[in-house]
This record gives sequence, C-alpha cells and structure tokens, in this order.
Amino acid sequence: MAWEWDSFSQEFKRVSFLAGPMVAVALMQYLVQVSSVMMVGHLGKLALSSVAIATSLTNVTGFSLLSGLVGGLETLCGQAYGAQKYEKLGTYLYTAIISLMLSCLPICLLWIFMDKFLILIGQDVLISREARNYSLWLIPSLFGGAIVKPFVRFLQTQSLILPMLAFSFVVLCVHVIVSWVMIFKLEMGIRGAAIAVSFSTWLNAVMLVIYVKNSKACANTRATVSVDAFLGILEFFRFAIPSAVMVCLKWWSLEVIVLLSGLLPNPELETSVLSICLTISTLHFTIPYGIGAAASTRVSNELGSGKPEAARLSAWAATVIATSEAIVVGTSLLLARHVVGRAYSNNKQVVDYIAMMAPLICLSIATDSIQGVISGIARGSGWQHIGAYVNLGAYYLVGIPVAILLGFMVHMKAKGLWIGIAVGSVVQSTVLLVITSLTDWNKQATKAKERLYNGRPPQV
Repeated sequence: MAWEWDSFSQEFKRVSFLAGPMVAVALMQYLVQVSSVMMVGHLGKLALSSVAIATSLTNVTGFSLLSGLVGGLETLCGQAYGAQKYEKLGTYLYTAIISLMLSCLPICLLWIFMDKFLILIGQDVLISREARNYSLWLIPSLFGGAIVKPFVRFLQTQSLILPMLAFSFVVLCVHVIVSWVMIFKLEMGIRGAAIAVSFSTWLNAVMLVIYVKNSKACANTRATVSVDAFLGILEFFRFAIPSAVMVCLKWWSLEVIVLLSGLLPNPELETSVLSICLTISTLHFTIPYGIGAAASTRVSNELGSGKPEAARLSAWAATVIATSEAIVVGTSLLLARHVVGRAYSNNKQVVDYIAMMAPLICLSIATDSIQGVISGIARGSGWQHIGAYVNLGAYYLVGIPVAILLGFMVHMKAKGLWIGIAVGSVVQSTVLLVITSLTDWNKQATKAKERLYNGRPPQV
C-alpha cells in the first residue's frame, strides 16, 4: 500500500509538471482570438456582431475540427515515443500536417460563401457580409493552424512543453501590439483583426519549425518528408476522425443552444446571458484541456513503453488534479456570482441573471473538468471512438432534447437550455468515468505494441 501511494505521488507530480505549462499554452492561444474580438468591440455594434458571428462559425467549422483531428497524433506519437520508436514521430508529424492541410480545402469553400449561409438562416445582410470579410482574411490562419497544431502535439508527446510556453507568450504579446496597430492606427477595422490573427498563427508556426529543426532535444525524432508520410494518412484518420467527432459534438451542442436561445421571448437578454455562460465555460475549459493534454502524454508514453500499471496511475493522477481544480474554480465562481457578471455587462438584469445561473455554470465546470481529462486519456490510449459514441448519446439524445423541453415547453428559458446541456455533461462525464475505471490497461498496452509493430509482437 505504501508503494502504491509512493508511485501515485510521483506520478501526480509528473502530471502536474506537464499540466501547468500546457494550461498556460492553451490559455494564451485562446486569448489570441479573444483579444482581437475585444478590440473590435470598440469599433461599434456592427463590427462586434460581425466578428462574434464569424468567430463562432470559424471555430465550429474550422478550428475545432483541426483541434479534434490532430488528437489522432497524440495516440500515434505518444505511444511511439514511449516505445522509443523515435523515427516514427517525425513521419507521423508530416502525415498529420498533410492530412490537416487537405482538410482545410473544403473548410475554405464554406468560409468563402459564409455570407450566403448566414443570409439563408435569417441573419442581417450587412452583418453577414462583414462576417464573410473577416472569415476570408482568417483563411491563412486556418492553414497556419494545420502546421501549429501538429507541431504542438509532436512536442507535447515528448514532454517538451517549455519551448511551446515561451513561443505562446511571445506570440500573444506580439499579437496584441499588431492587432492594436492594424485595427486602430492603420484603421483596417475587422480586416486588420483577422490579418493580425493570421500573422500571429504563422509566427507561431515559424518559431516551432525553427525550434524542431535545430533543437538537440528533437535530434532523434525529427525526420524528412517521405512516402511513408503519405502512406500513413489512412491510419492517421482512423484515430483523427473519432477524435474530431469527440471534440466537435460537444462544441457544436453549445452552439446549438446559443442559436436556440434566439427563438426565446426577449432573445437579446437570453442570448446575451447564454453567450456569457458559454464564454466563462470556454475560458475555464483551457484548464482541463491542459490537464488532459498532460494525461494524454503520460498515458500514451507509458502504454508505448509497455507499462500498463504506470498508465493507470497517470490516468487517475490526472483525474484527481482535475477534480481538485474543479472544486477550487467552482467554489470561487459561486462566491463571486454577484460580481462576475459585471465583467461582461453593466446591465443589472444581465448581472442578476448570471448570478442566478452561477450554480449551473459551476456544475458545467465540474463535468467539463472530468470530460477534458478523460478525453485526454482516451486520446492517449487510442479509444477515441468510444468517446465519440458517448458524446453523441449524452448531448444529442439526452442534453439537447432536455434543453428544448425545459427551455421552451416548461418555459425556463435560458436557464432551461443550460440545464439541458448540464444534464448532458453529467451523463457524459459519468459514462466516461465508468469506462476509465473498467479499462483493461494490459489490453491497451498490448494494442499499442501491436500498432507500433504493424500487428506483430515485438522481437525480444
């Protein structure tokens, strides 16, 4: 028992060491877009509405999709690194970049014709056109993201977190300055905001490429582009598509709820409140996302090295960290419930509404923490497809139907819509926890070995 506690304590420290910087990286990358939207808010209602809608749609149709797809790299690179099959990491990296670049092509078409789609669903013509303009100038950042995201996972799976932390900090600082110059000094408006985001994304990409190309830490794992990178595309998508579905189903369900709020009586108030709840929830999710990234790294590395017991300890250490974080953040939000709304609005009705919604937001924070970490464990283990099925059932068979029932039929309005999503989150987190507790880690380690040795047992 003492040995078990000793091992758990050491693993807890390892996961914490990785999770802290990864949380900071995720937060700073999130703030790149948020800071531009905040600056655009000073240009007037039309600019803010256009960019808010464009940001929501580009996230849903583009950036969230790339973030999900690249999750396949966490399985492949993480387990290869644990098995000391270092030559595979560079090949997997190029496979992911090629795959994501190909995925960007249909997304671009959607962004080019975004105004047609927005007008079709009843949005204001002027807002729709401005949203399309913003999206067009954001296209370079989509292709930049197709490079940045694989490089981030490539370094993450080797526990090379500090370089990413430094680059993310530099990019955020430069971005704030470039955005301010382009939006206000050069008077480029929302076009300047989008160009600043694209510039910052490519700046991050260039720094990551230079680091990987020249760093001694990557000497064994970097590779040149070869035919193997193209031959591995199908294997990559086998893990990437379930990863994307797992990420996107949750993200899309929240957007559906915000859209539904526009059909409620007094839609301006209801939509504003739900948008603020979503912003708080999204901002918080950078924390469990970072912890989940650390869990993915540790679990995949240990499975790749044939240590199922160590992988199990890593999974539960990350879960304990996430639970502790949820308690701290949830308690803080509950205590500050009458104040937090003032950070987003001066309207007393909105501030009071947010205070009433605070307990429900706290529940979402708790479930998001569990979900974020277990999703990382799923990516590290390679059972993303199970997570995808769970999310489909939790949100689209339970969460959204309950939200519609409470929001419209029981007339609970925005509160009812958010309760529905919270119920979906509880179902999701509970099922994922049960699956994790029942995981056969020996079987997962065997699968990892078979994957790395092309279905053959390793030679000993």
